[in-house]
Amino acid sequence: MLSYARAAALVVLGLRVSFASAQAGWQTDGFHVSPGDSIQQALDAVARNPTNKVVKVHAGVYRPDTKRQALIWLNRVHDGITLEAVGEVTLTAANPEICDTNSPSHSAVVNHVVYFGDGISRRTILRGFTITGANHFVSRESPEIEPNPDIRRSLFFYADGGAVKIFGRSYPTLQQLEIVDNYASPCAGGISIEQGVTQPRSGADSVKIEGCIFRRNRSQITGAAVDLLPGSSAVVTNCLFVGNIANLGVNYISDNPAQPEFTNSAPLTVFPGSRAVVQRCTFVGNRNGVEDLSGNSEYRDCIFWHNTLGGAFYGGERYELCIPEGAQVIGCVFGGQVVDPRGSVSKSKNRFDCPDPTFDTRFNSQLPACNGVGFHIATN
Repeated sequence: MLSYARAAALVVLGLRVSFASAQAGWQTDGFHVSPGDSIQQALDAVARNPTNKVVKVHAGVYRPDTKRQALIWLNRVHDGITLEAVGEVTLTAANPEICDTNSPSHSAVVNHVVYFGDGISRRTILRGFTITGANHFVSRESPEIEPNPDIRRSLFFYADGGAVKIFGRSYPTLQQLEIVDNYASPCAGGISIEQGVTQPRSGADSVKIEGCIFRRNRSQITGAAVDLLPGSSAVVTNCLFVGNIANLGVNYISDNPAQPEFTNSAPLTVFPGSRAVVQRCTFVGNRNGVEDLSGNSEYRDCIFWHNTLGGAFYGGERYELCIPEGAQVIGCVFGGQVVDPRGSVSKSKNRFDCPDPTFDTRFNSQLPACNGVGFHIATN
């Protein structure tokens, strides 16, 4: 005969199992995923549903169970899906149980944590996750994450974008993500955008990045947090960049090894032929602020503050915003070792003499002069 305590324990266990079962699978507000379930299987199931396009992922850590190109991938068939975290959810590239412990990529077992492929519009939303663990693992093995055979895949397709890779005609919306402690080589431990269009704009054919935090991401060459490869576009709003560092190694992809380019890069790198609209963002304590080679971008109401982090392979003076003539820089606040190395930022439209913004622990500025400028996150 069962004791009262044993019977009570079984009842509680049954309630827990029932609750976990209730969380998983279809509900009226979407497809629910719990730890132990496959997010990719949920995405594929929702892709076949004509009306219910929401996947809710419950609190926990989700890691790859095999070595492959991505933990999760969304391409044309997944367009219009909202993938959102419920509680504290971590998506990681790492799985120490199946990684090669002798590899420099230890403990990562996927190229990218999240992949967005050709045919994704802004109606496709990724919201609320912590994304981490990328460490320059590179696989070309199946499953194939990009089904469009007409799009050329180079090294950058496989190796760039440790946390998130956005490829082809792909314009997702990324909201309230914390992208932290990712490494990639050659570029973009955080987000790599590789659209390759001829005339990038800032409307519906640009990636939308809102309310995201990029912390301690690294790359061997450029774009430690975000890079926009040629022919790409993004609108970046209310984001924080802190502690990110590029140029951790030699530029092995340069056509001129004797005098390689991209030896003094930044957490946000915008390549020629690309366009970034960056508004109300804060860059603080990185190795440089922004390197923009396009002359076609806009920076409005941002804080660039003492991006003087050292420790890279190459030397050079730290700077806040390196940008050519033609770009628009309006309402921004600057403070650092070298603010404007090209002398192209208007001193009448921006503040070079602002006092310390006095950031709180979440990097909200407490300075009245910075109201409406830079990153802001609610403190409650």
